[in-house]
Amino acid sequence: MPYFDSASSAPLHPVARQALRASLDEGWADPARLYREGRRAALLLDSARAAAAEAVGCRADELVFTPSGTQAVHAGMAGALFGRRRVGGHVVVSAVEHSSVLHAAGFAADAGGSVTEVPVARSGAVSPGAYADALRADTALACLQSANHEVGTVQPVAEVAGACRERGVPLLVDAAQSLGWGPVPGAWSLLTASAHKWGGPAGVGLLVVRKGVRFAPQGPSDERESGRAPGFVNIPAVVAAVASLRAVREEAAAESRRLAALVDLVRARVPELVPDVEVVGDPVARLPHLVTFSCLYVDGETLLHELDRAGFSVSSGSSCTSDTLTPSHVLRAMGVLSEGNVRVSLPRGTERAEVERFLDVLPRAVATVRAQLDAPVAGAARVTDADAAQAAYAGAALASEAPGEGGAPESAGEPEPAEAPREPESAGEPEPAMVVDALGRRCPIPVIELAKVFGSVPLGGTVAVLSDDAAARLDIPAWCEMRGQEYVGERPADRGIAYLVRRLS
Repeated sequence: MPYFDSASSAPLHPVARQALRASLDEGWADPARLYREGRRAALLLDSARAAAAEAVGCRADELVFTPSGTQAVHAGMAGALFGRRRVGGHVVVSAVEHSSVLHAAGFAADAGGSVTEVPVARSGAVSPGAYADALRADTALACLQSANHEVGTVQPVAEVAGACRERGVPLLVDAAQSLGWGPVPGAWSLLTASAHKWGGPAGVGLLVVRKGVRFAPQGPSDERESGRAPGFVNIPAVVAAVASLRAVREEAAAESRRLAALVDLVRARVPELVPDVEVVGDPVARLPHLVTFSCLYVDGETLLHELDRAGFSVSSGSSCTSDTLTPSHVLRAMGVLSEGNVRVSLPRGTERAEVERFLDVLPRAVATVRAQLDAPVAGAARVTDADAAQAAYAGAALASEAPGEGGAPESAGEPEPAEAPREPESAGEPEPAMVVDALGRRCPIPVIELAKVFGSVPLGGTVAVLSDDAAARLDIPAWCEMRGQEYVGERPADRGIAYLVRRLS
């Protein structure tokens, strides 16, 4: 059964398995003890630290091992912010950071700090200029991932690191997705990573703090791992993690070329095989093994189940797979279609035959899900009784609402993730020719219902979609862009939101 979700967790590398077995016999003792078992354990730990530092490109005394990549992020951000508390409490992050970074930034904001989220382009990349503009005199820390975990886009870390250094702001880089492919470029100050992303065992993270960075570990600490990761180190797991990191680095050049060719095949063939698909992420500046696409009129969770039944394990950022029923924050920040989202991340060793079989299975899986949802067929149109919806829309509050003053993160600089929708003018905008009531119905039903009636809307006319699903705010504009229609804007209604679309063709 092909496993195509290595971005979540890569299969254990054979070298990691061998190293883990061997070190279980030598690395079980306390490395702080002076007797021979302790000395053997300490030697294993020191050797692993030196090898990890060489792979990262730092000094051995700058690197500590943590119980997870998430804990490395949290400890790194907390220590850097407290170490620079006299500067201020402002944090700059990109809008597509891993949730561990965003959660830590939100925690700092709740404690009295502030956060600026730098927007991304539709490719998922930040603009170095926009990132530099977000830095302030009270900025204590900046954070930028090396590559995005959902769409694979590689970020301009070196350029952003240079801008941060000019302003004296430390940059923390979340390198979880990219470290197995090579070192992170640029003059970064802190770095985090997680071994299970490159084929090491779960439960091992890395935290690097460069010399000269003001850093004060937070919470109870002890004498282990420079006080930055208290507790007994899992030495066998650490040894296995570092052994696998060195192994995958040796394979990286060849595997990168091979897997990139397979990803190119997926990027090219999926739009040819499946109608109404958007391939997202930067087509060039990307991780070699990862590709993400979204399918109109598809429930992402159901599609994943269909692919699983066909023997393929993939992931999704669709709102339909989320416990909160909200779209992926990454897809939302990019302004791309979220419904029917599929992330394919190929593990090392994936064969072309497996990818070709996936491409053979995918169209049937998508067609099955669309049929289950009664999705529209090309050229078909259906008019529904919308009297109740028209009444609901007629009661909508047409006056524009001012932006709230809540605690949402600031947004800084260009580029915008997508063109801002034009708000309908309450005096000049005619009543919609048709209203679709999708209240209480989840992604992708609001878009499906819109598509069914759209052919009956006169040219130049508008249709209003009433929806209380958070994904509609993302997917209806994305549908308009894919269909060449005009997304007019949104208005509050008696219930939910009214999304207005004008027919251009």
